[in-house]
Amino acid sequence: MAAAASMASLPLSSTPEIGLANASDTFWLEAIKHQGKAAYNPDTSYQVFRNVKDFGAKGDGVTDDTRAINDAISFGNRCGGRRMRLIDASISITPAVVYFPRGTYLVYKPIIAYYYTQIIGDPKDRPVLLAAPTFSGIAVIDADPYTAEGQWYQNQNNLRHFIIDVRQVPPTNTGTGIHWQVAQATSLMNIEFFMSDAPNTAHQGIWMENGSGGYMGDLVFHGGKFGIWAGNQQFTVRNVTMNNCQTAFLGVWAWGWTFQGVSISDCSIGFDLQGQVSAEAIIDVVVSDTPIFLRSAAPSNGSLNGSLVLKNIELNNVSTAVGVVGGEDVVGGKLNGTLTIDSWIQGNVYTGTNSQGVFTQDYETAPPMPTSLLDSAGRVYGRMHPTYADYHVSQIVSVRDHGATGDGKTDDTEAIKTVFRKYGTSQNRIIFFDAGTYIITSTITIPAGARVVGEAWSVISGAGPAFQDQNKPQVVVRVGEPGSKGIVEITDMIFSTVGPAPGAIVVEWNIAETSQGSAAAWDTHIRLGGAAGTNLEIEQCSPGKEDVSGCMAAFMALHLTRNSTAYLEGMWVWLADHELDQDGTSVLTIFSGRGILSESQGPVWMIGTAEHHTLYQYQLLKAQNHYMGLIQTEIPYFQPYKVPLPYPFHVTSKYGDPEFPPDVAMAWALIVRSSTDIVIFGAGLYSFFSNYSNACLESANCQKHLVDITGDSSVHIYSLATLGSIFQVSVDGVGIVAQAANQNGFASTVTLWRPQALA
Repeated sequence: MAAAASMASLPLSSTPEIGLANASDTFWLEAIKHQGKAAYNPDTSYQVFRNVKDFGAKGDGVTDDTRAINDAISFGNRCGGRRMRLIDASISITPAVVYFPRGTYLVYKPIIAYYYTQIIGDPKDRPVLLAAPTFSGIAVIDADPYTAEGQWYQNQNNLRHFIIDVRQVPPTNTGTGIHWQVAQATSLMNIEFFMSDAPNTAHQGIWMENGSGGYMGDLVFHGGKFGIWAGNQQFTVRNVTMNNCQTAFLGVWAWGWTFQGVSISDCSIGFDLQGQVSAEAIIDVVVSDTPIFLRSAAPSNGSLNGSLVLKNIELNNVSTAVGVVGGEDVVGGKLNGTLTIDSWIQGNVYTGTNSQGVFTQDYETAPPMPTSLLDSAGRVYGRMHPTYADYHVSQIVSVRDHGATGDGKTDDTEAIKTVFRKYGTSQNRIIFFDAGTYIITSTITIPAGARVVGEAWSVISGAGPAFQDQNKPQVVVRVGEPGSKGIVEITDMIFSTVGPAPGAIVVEWNIAETSQGSAAAWDTHIRLGGAAGTNLEIEQCSPGKEDVSGCMAAFMALHLTRNSTAYLEGMWVWLADHELDQDGTSVLTIFSGRGILSESQGPVWMIGTAEHHTLYQYQLLKAQNHYMGLIQTEIPYFQPYKVPLPYPFHVTSKYGDPEFPPDVAMAWALIVRSSTDIVIFGAGLYSFFSNYSNACLESANCQKHLVDITGDSSVHIYSLATLGSIFQVSVDGVGIVAQAANQNGFASTVTLWRPQALA
């Protein structure tokens, strides 16, 4: 059908899949034996994998499948609709994979996504979710429903491999594909939207009115009044195509968004920034036959009403490149011609140690991007989460079939090591971690050649004495032996610890690519504390405890070693600030020494984040060739702690730990030491609290410093949005960029900080 053909331009895995399946074979995820479990759910019969057809869905395009689909999602007393407790904020013990075989599923009301759900279609022949002509509700898929008492939960979902068609809904009715009010660790991927192309259409692809978000990519939109209607703190959007939408993207509010790889054709407006959109960073865009590429609601003549960064933009038959509603064009276009924008910025620009920003609304001379970070077309490299659609079920190696239990209690170390020894280096196998929590008591190594796939975020959790001495830190999961090269692909996993684990380096990434992007992870997270089974919950780690030794979750979350390379898409590196289970809201005081340390010489692509770690969220130490967009961090809510930093950890030179002088009482969001060719394309770095109180936000003095860069580093930071820090950027420990000079709505924004000006 035409819908499937239109996706042919989307990039799939750049590494050839060695699959044995025929086109007619059932997709392996549907065909395998389903034996995943929710390790800490008191119902031992709880069902993780659900095929909607097993619940009565027909997929014939005629039968009303609404109830059957919603029954499949909600089965098992899951988190949603306040069924489990008064306020269903979150819960970690009811994960689910809801699978749709090929077919057309007619729905009359919204599909409700429930908390902690992966909704997955058959990637070999993507199922169609078809809205009926009399469809009634907020969207075909509703990720966070409204009720009289409020919304359902704090969302954590993935959705992938679908076609969503609302064209049967009358054009004047609001036919919406997805209501996506979400937080971090969420993703949309490989979805195509079909909407009415009538002049009076009210249809829209994605409607997002709130949240603190993460990532979406590999999406195509056809028709509609809006492709994406969006309000969210921050997001990264990669590889999106908009065809014949009246407005491709409407921004109603944001602190910072990054767009990477966008194609817009035959629309009326590309980007319409109508609300308090503080910062937009847009790279690698082709726009054709669209009168207006980008416009804002008000002029930006020094008042900093909207920070913009445009890089590598090709405009074909576009009359207005950058405009203002009711005003003159800021940048004209070329009707019946092509305009190329190499780099154009709007907002305050800072250079080196000069504390005076210069408002700039003009083309800029930008340094060339390191070629190792670019694809063959000269764009920032990107790679879609692999589907392994041509793999046969016989190529799937279940760790549970080979002795691992995943029950959250049994030591599965030796069983997992045996599986990797026997099958891990074979590129025509997938090591499948059936849903569960796998306890390990010594380091496991994912070898070069391995493809690892989880189910509903399968958990590998380090526990026991090996990880309890911060003076002798040990790795929980090693990705590649030191110095190794080859392919490693990891999807849908969580790496964690059982506390206390003050000596745990949760993931050490050693593998180096042999082809571009072949060492990679997608929708894979590091989650420390707050969840059932972690021994780092409210009973152990309530605020105010005198002895915090039992609340140390990790020495370090993620270490990219010097010879490694990494493509990390949608990786959330999170230390829990609150309880996920029980009441879902209680504040926790947990300590993780370091977030992400990268010593890699690159290439490294990071579309991921780090939050609440004790010393820093990101450190780049003698690193090179990194693209980071959009990074988002928060400082621990309990800081400044009653005992000065680095308590309860020790500073160690082996891992390049920073010193903490008296004016640095709280964790760094980002420190860059002696690093070169670093491009940070969008950053939301927040300090919301001081000793659990957010009263400090009123005067933006929750902490003094947030970002520190040594003078011998070459780093360009575009579209930096911060909250709560007196200084946004410091150089060699001295505050340079004052947030007071860059207030832009709720956040303060810097359009560009660079080490030196280019001629």
